[in-house]
Amino acid sequence: MTRRRRLLILVMVAASYAGTLLRSGWALPEEKLQFTVRHEMIAMRDGVRLHTAIFSPQGRAGLFPVLLIRTPYGFDDDHRLLNLLNTSYADLARDGYVFAFQDIRGRYLSQGHFVMLRLPCAPHAPQCIDEGTDAYDTVSWLVKNVPHNNGRVGMFGVSYNGWLSAVAMIHPNPALKAVSEQAAPDDMFLGDDFHHNGAFRLSYAFEYVASMERGKTNNPFTFSRYDTFEWYLFDLGPLSNANRLCFHGQIPSWNDFVQHSNYDSFWQKQEVSHYLTRVTVPDLNVAGWWDQEDFYGPVKIFETLEKHDTQHWNFLVAGPWNHGGWGEGTGRKLGRIDFGSNTGEYFRQKVQAPWFAYWLKGQGRLPFSKALTFQSGTNRWVAYDEWPPQKGIVERKLYLRGGRRLSFTPPTRTGTGFRDQYISDPAHPVPYRHRPIEETYGPGS
Repeated sequence: MTRRRRLLILVMVAASYAGTLLRSGWALPEEKLQFTVRHEMIAMRDGVRLHTAIFSPQGRAGLFPVLLIRTPYGFDDDHRLLNLLNTSYADLARDGYVFAFQDIRGRYLSQGHFVMLRLPCAPHAPQCIDEGTDAYDTVSWLVKNVPHNNGRVGMFGVSYNGWLSAVAMIHPNPALKAVSEQAAPDDMFLGDDFHHNGAFRLSYAFEYVASMERGKTNNPFTFSRYDTFEWYLFDLGPLSNANRLCFHGQIPSWNDFVQHSNYDSFWQKQEVSHYLTRVTVPDLNVAGWWDQEDFYGPVKIFETLEKHDTQHWNFLVAGPWNHGGWGEGTGRKLGRIDFGSNTGEYFRQKVQAPWFAYWLKGQGRLPFSKALTFQSGTNRWVAYDEWPPQKGIVERKLYLRGGRRLSFTPPTRTGTGFRDQYISDPAHPVPYRHRPIEETYGPGS
């Protein structure tokens, strides 16, 4: 056989092998970590089937815990998931886990009807389904049907995925042994996403519900102007025009915004912390100091669970991040601020990976005792036995003073009244982003 013919045969074999890997869902050899992939439609208790992509470590012996990530944002792209396992989840993947990625009810490849932040079922309601029951049924199926699992399941996720992890703790499956709810919203009126302290966040709310509730996949709203500040002010005008011009009464969440403009029972019933009356599984709460969407939620959930934490299962991490900034990249900088170390990598390598290894594999030890926070300015991680810390703390009051100053000295009654003012004019609103303002969820926003 000639050398040229041998090379041709090798090339043909390599191409055939690569094609087999792609068809079977296996990672190509150039991937750092390799997995076998299967897609299942897992039946829930009401017969609705949820699409689940299951990635098992390829070529590794032993029993593995399962990490379940549930989302409304779509797990229909194997290549994207493989990339995720080799980047953001690489520290977990190297430790050896089966990863189960699930589209929640009514989204992407799953059956059923989607409801935004579906309310948890009332106790002892056997016919009721919610995201907690779907998580429960999924965990049962995984431990029964995934080969080489060790019977332990963990859940984690950021933002909506974190909320899905949090509600799974209300009435958890016995095989659910650890949860990390990260940037999970708790109260959508007082502190998270749609309102901050009752102030309606127009662009976040309008564009989010438009994308989520106009089909099974994300369907971003199309603006007629690049500067959405001008669109909201001139094209939309008063918010009473939203249904007449854009939504036509077909967006349930927008209708809820209109009907519940105050902190009524509708919003109060959505509080996750309202349902967390006991600590059911070890929970790692994760927050970013500069999370523009959900800083309130994880801290409130931690504080709520802390009242019931008799088994020392409740933990908190807070770092110098924006929304989900710990989940990818180095985390060294936020804008022009340099924190002197790769804080995101530190969290993933030194906190998240060993924390799950401890609870799901029985390996190593806990990376901190109760709370771990990044102290900006000194740029160092500090661990605490309690949160908020009490030892060595002196409380002092700060007062607003003229000239845009703060002071520890209280103002006197003999002052001349206010020294600073601003005019609130709805016709000339003050944007919180530099113009032109891109659509909130657009590329590069």
